[in-house]
Amino acid sequence: MSNDFKIKGVKIAKLPSDYGSTGFKMFKGGVLNNVEIAYETWGELSINNDNAILIFTGLSPSSHAAASETNDDPGWWDFMIGPGKPIDTEKYFVVCVNSLGSCFGSTSPASLNKESSSIYGTNFPELSIEDIAKAGHMVLQSLQIDRAHTVIGPSMGGMTALAYALLYPNDLSNLIVISAAARALPFTISIRSLQRELIRSDPKWNNGNYTKKTAPINGMKLARKLGLMSYRAANEWRERFNRARIQKKSNQKMFDIEFEVENYLDHNSEKFVSMFDPNCYLYLSRAMDLFDVAEHGGTVNAGLAKIHTEKNLIVGVKSDILFPLDQQKELADGFAKAKKNFQFEQLDSIQGHDSFLVDEDRFSKVIRDFFRN
Repeated sequence: MSNDFKIKGVKIAKLPSDYGSTGFKMFKGGVLNNVEIAYETWGELSINNDNAILIFTGLSPSSHAAASETNDDPGWWDFMIGPGKPIDTEKYFVVCVNSLGSCFGSTSPASLNKESSSIYGTNFPELSIEDIAKAGHMVLQSLQIDRAHTVIGPSMGGMTALAYALLYPNDLSNLIVISAAARALPFTISIRSLQRELIRSDPKWNNGNYTKKTAPINGMKLARKLGLMSYRAANEWRERFNRARIQKKSNQKMFDIEFEVENYLDHNSEKFVSMFDPNCYLYLSRAMDLFDVAEHGGTVNAGLAKIHTEKNLIVGVKSDILFPLDQQKELADGFAKAKKNFQFEQLDSIQGHDSFLVDEDRFSKVIRDFFRN
């Protein structure tokens, strides 16, 4: 049985063979067969199939970006997608895909390999951001959409949107990259490397051979806590928690949780590990570290010059320590040198890297203005 974490209301695209050859060829080698990609849609496709917006997610979200008729649970980007919202589903046909390699319905290390009748685990081929972009492209093709109106992504999704524009320069009109970068830098790589080490150091990881009941929960919790610390900014931590304490228990032991911020990290990491597969986390995290626009042209600028979009929007947040603002500026400078039509927005959100998930006022305005113009 597959270890996939199920999400109601998703559609599944069973991707065809790799344009006539056998299997889905991975960017860094290896082949996947019987590839399935989970996705959700909102709005109606126009008669000319020219109003599709493709959304790629960050590392951990599912394809459930907003509430829908088939799943009325709130989505991870509810304030952004819907009738009259910045991504207006009365005008656009919105498609959000669950990344190849993620555990929310798409083929991943947590999926059943139908050829071996066992879970892929670490037998899953090396995953790249380009593979995720390619799978998204094939989902659009399965919907008879040859050219996307806009491809948009935050964080890892922003990297994937860039990869999409590099791999399929004639198959999209506009590009929106949010809190992402042309490549990971040492600080970010070191954080994700430590997260992966924490998971692999848990004895229950067992070289990737575990079940849901025997998963390396402790390693995942620690990795998630480290991630949460990097997703937010120090000033926000101070404003939200300062040095607030929780009420002590009668049986309180030394080194038990005492501060509200500790409680926050513990609660959210517990919630996350109940939803996400450790091997999927390892593969997606590593794919982010390996991505480099320079692989598509020799330098970052040469790679960006190959993008043929009509309009480009790059959004960064001043308090983001995971993908600092100078990395979005690098993208903007690359588009400027290539004489591309672009807009660069630097937002004052205090919530750090996660601002795109919570700062409704600033992000809604920027995205709404882009589509209005």
